[in-house]
Amino acid sequence: MAKMINKTLLLTYTYLLIYILLSSGVILYNKWVLSPKYFNFPLPITLTMIHMGFSGFVAFLLIRVFKVFLVQHLFYTALYLTCVVPISAFFASSLWFGNTAYLHISVAFIQMLKALMPVATFIMAVVCGTDKARCDVFMNMLLVSVGVVVSSYGEINFNIIGTVYQVTGIFAEALRLVLTQVLLQKKGLTLNPVTSLYYIAPCSFVFLSLPWYVLEKPNIEVSQIQFNFWIFFSNALCALALNFSIFLVIGRTGAVTIRVAGVLKDWILIALSTVIFPESTITGLNIIGYAIALVGVVMYNYIKIKDVKATQPITDSLPDRITKDWKAKSSSDGESPRGIELIDEEAPLITSRLSHIGRTQTQLGTHTAV
Repeated sequence: MAKMINKTLLLTYTYLLIYILLSSGVILYNKWVLSPKYFNFPLPITLTMIHMGFSGFVAFLLIRVFKVFLVQHLFYTALYLTCVVPISAFFASSLWFGNTAYLHISVAFIQMLKALMPVATFIMAVVCGTDKARCDVFMNMLLVSVGVVVSSYGEINFNIIGTVYQVTGIFAEALRLVLTQVLLQKKGLTLNPVTSLYYIAPCSFVFLSLPWYVLEKPNIEVSQIQFNFWIFFSNALCALALNFSIFLVIGRTGAVTIRVAGVLKDWILIALSTVIFPESTITGLNIIGYAIALVGVVMYNYIKIKDVKATQPITDSLPDRITKDWKAKSSSDGESPRGIELIDEEAPLITSRLSHIGRTQTQLGTHTAV
């Protein structure tokens, strides 16, 4: 029994490590591809559309061809038009603005600005009526905002255009999260990262084609843009792998673990970006400001987790769940063990943390994570 639990815990932390590496890798890879100083493909909408097209195609194969996942067919229904389409629009916007920011500001500074995500989510939730204005949360949001302002003041290569793009992308992602809760979760429809790709990626591709036609298509026609198939294929493959890692992590960890892993990933990403991209200079004021913001984020996470646990029945810890599953399996005649599950109380917490993929990504998945 002890060996079984240890093996499962080892596998869980392996999935977390894979998620951290892939999430960091996708962000650094996107920066390298888009930056004029490196691969020099300054077309963020085109890159995002490549991700959406590839991810949507793979999701289609998994769901419709190989039948790996069973889904409700929502295409051409009122639910798809009134729920999935608006969510896809804001998802496409968050990816567009977030990837465009890579052209103007450093990866390290982008990660520091992403500390504003709880602030944006809280504001949008209050505006949409899914959350109430509270003094304790407001003080945390104020602390986060002060930290981001201090970090921005200490940024040597501060760029107002890149900052506006990134902050706009953060608020677009926050609105997407709130709309997901209002339009989908309250109607009993839950999408995992794979089914999200299946429904949202094609629609996001269509939305992105509009600004692409106006902003980037003329540049492609008049300039010599290099296109390396293997670069873009591997980039899109990494983004897709990130979404699958999110699916695995969600099934094996709790909200607290994922949030801690997210904070660890942010610090690792900031450190790696300064090594890979020498122009990403970090000042002492950057670190102080980000540390202040991080304190506010941790306090906010603690409040939200405590609120959710107060309104939900107590669930077993991972070792307890493993023990129960093992006993259930042992008492049955050849019955297969339980598949991946998502505890109801963890769903909104996991979604709010993993959504800045991309991303990345997080994208989809995640990401936040594309």
